[in-house]
Amino acid sequence: MTLISTNTIGKPVSRVDGPAKVTGQAKYAAEFNVPGLAHGFVVSSTIAKGRIKKIDRSAAIAVPGVIAVLAHDNRPDVASEHEKYTDATAPPGLPWRPLYDEEIFFSGQPVALVVAEEFEVARFAATLVGIEYEAEEAITDLDTQLDKAFSPPKKRLPGWDPDPRGDVDKALSRAPIHIQRTYRTPIEHHNPMENFGCTAVWEDDGRLIVYDKTQGAPNCHKYLCNIFGLAKEKVRVLSPYVGGAFGAGLRPNYELFLAALAAIGLKRSVRVALTRAQMFTIGYRPKTIQTLSLGADQDGSLVALKHEAITNASRFEDYQEPTVPWTGALYRCDDSAVSSKLARVDLFTPCDMRAPGGAVGVYAIECAMDELSYAVGIDPLELRLRNYSEMDQNEGKPFGSKALKDCYHWGAERFGWSKRKPEPRSMREGRELVGYGMATGIWEGLRVPASARATLAPDGTLEIASATADIGTGTYTILTQIGAEMLGLPLDKVKVKIGDSDLPPAPVEGGSWTAASVGSAVMEACDCIRKELLERAGKLKNTPLAGAELADVTFVDGEIRMNGDPSRRLPLSEVLRGANEPITLELTSMPDWKTLRRYSHKVHSAVFAEVRLDEVLGMLRVARVVSAVAAGRILNAKTAHSQVMGAVVGGIGMALHEETVIDHRYGRYINHNFAEYHVPVNADIHDIDVIFVDELESHLNPLGVKGVGEIGIVGTAAAIANAVYHATGVRVRDLPITIDKLLGLRPPRETASAG
Repeated sequence: MTLISTNTIGKPVSRVDGPAKVTGQAKYAAEFNVPGLAHGFVVSSTIAKGRIKKIDRSAAIAVPGVIAVLAHDNRPDVASEHEKYTDATAPPGLPWRPLYDEEIFFSGQPVALVVAEEFEVARFAATLVGIEYEAEEAITDLDTQLDKAFSPPKKRLPGWDPDPRGDVDKALSRAPIHIQRTYRTPIEHHNPMENFGCTAVWEDDGRLIVYDKTQGAPNCHKYLCNIFGLAKEKVRVLSPYVGGAFGAGLRPNYELFLAALAAIGLKRSVRVALTRAQMFTIGYRPKTIQTLSLGADQDGSLVALKHEAITNASRFEDYQEPTVPWTGALYRCDDSAVSSKLARVDLFTPCDMRAPGGAVGVYAIECAMDELSYAVGIDPLELRLRNYSEMDQNEGKPFGSKALKDCYHWGAERFGWSKRKPEPRSMREGRELVGYGMATGIWEGLRVPASARATLAPDGTLEIASATADIGTGTYTILTQIGAEMLGLPLDKVKVKIGDSDLPPAPVEGGSWTAASVGSAVMEACDCIRKELLERAGKLKNTPLAGAELADVTFVDGEIRMNGDPSRRLPLSEVLRGANEPITLELTSMPDWKTLRRYSHKVHSAVFAEVRLDEVLGMLRVARVVSAVAAGRILNAKTAHSQVMGAVVGGIGMALHEETVIDHRYGRYINHNFAEYHVPVNADIHDIDVIFVDELESHLNPLGVKGVGEIGIVGTAAAIANAVYHATGVRVRDLPITIDKLLGLRPPRETASAG
């Protein structure tokens, strides 16, 4: 099945949900109001490790309007068959449950919930809850735990730690050129526009209607049913609009549990909304310490590649990201080994953050490749071309499609890479040092089972329904475009319903797989409706489409037209005339696993960055970025461009701004607010140019897409870091690259060792 016409697919269509958002009609999780709504405010622990000895509720309860103060010692019961940690459906793991017992695992842990008639009352009363702790020493510094790092079970990480190839240590010892470098990335927090919040509506019949900020309503539905022992039909989770998430909302967060707990226990509707500071008490991008060892011949050809990573984990969960496998999939090298370990600290469990593992892992390998280019004495782009691979050696498979060379070519041409002078500190304009840097990006091309329902009403209106989400990436719009394309309808005749656990099931929106997975389900459901319409058209009296097969016709401009003979056409209104019932088709789209497994499916990019450093002021800025992306078919040129551009902004933040700082004496974050947690603002962002190169992907899904959600950030931080070295001659290997790491520094004398 392929799309014949391209009337809407690929076009720069504006977001169909845009008007609702800019006019305030779009409602978010903490904006749904119902009669009798109570408000819960979370009391957060002031220690990072220990136990609760005593809770004094008396002052809080005495405040007029306070309904209850819930904690581990008086909370409503949950399903008895479930233990302290309960499986969630995504990502895999054993999530921690709040208010379970007196034990404290991390600073800011929710230890009580004050429920009141008004939010302000609940917030004030929360300050009056007296909690006496028995504190223990908290260890939150990853560097002190490196000797205790361990490898988690591989069964949890399929493909994340590929088997070694050849004898890497032997190859390194024989390599004419050998470099070994260590790179560090800090803890980073998501900080989306919309804080996490949940409105749990209690209905008289015991049904729970939940509005939650989540990337997967079905995921949260399953979680609530499991935790509270509720029948599936007694719970409905809705998340029609999400104000950014990018990984933070893949798992159920504790506001969901607390709001549902209070609603069930009090038998009334309850809202729990987290403050900005409390947003720092949920998941985050973990700290990484990565060591790269590269061996090369004199011409730059890789002969050995070794990548070792250590990241932090919580005391209660072995969460791990795929930090190291990208190395073996990027470049041709027969002797390669990667490994990743975890070290436990007294912090909450990390979670997925845009391009989890890839953003930090590719930063390390791409900076190491840049360092190798200087050691060998060839252009960084040329080094990558010399080590280009047409096969994913991790999997021993050819790529389903790979247009990375086109990314290199068009990105370099647009950027003006040929004007780069090779020596560090050799380019200057006025009092500014100018640096050019580049890096490769890579991400998974994924497709998973997903369901969708298509309903064509007698008036010609098409409704698309799926439980998937839109976290701001444009899902509403691309599903509208697919439906309109398949049936030849104008966009305003297509309505999309998503973000509802009552709709056909779909996976969480993450991993850049939504377009490939849910989009395929919508396409296939609409294709079945096309078959039904053509069959009806063939039965009409004096029909111009007699004997036509689906391959013979095109659905366009509200008509069914015979290919090659536009005079043989029939308006859909004629086909639907007299119909009393809509045409409805619901199906689950399954990947062709046999075909999928024959290939490695990856999205690729080439990122080029220019930085400028004012030598007098020590001010560093990213003057421009060119990101050339090969992501298969682009469904919407505008929203895809915005996704990559936004991800590049995230990459700039990763390179120069973002870092969650911990006071290890107390195990507490000290910049848990927007005043001190630095993210890029408009003044930090200059020219960003996004190029989509033509790429045919015919193996992954019928739409030919790969996804663009993650690829924009992968490689961006490395390109900027490499540009900083080119501008200054100073190699900063621990992000973010801040002024203090550049002021007063001079290029060190650092060379590669001879083999």
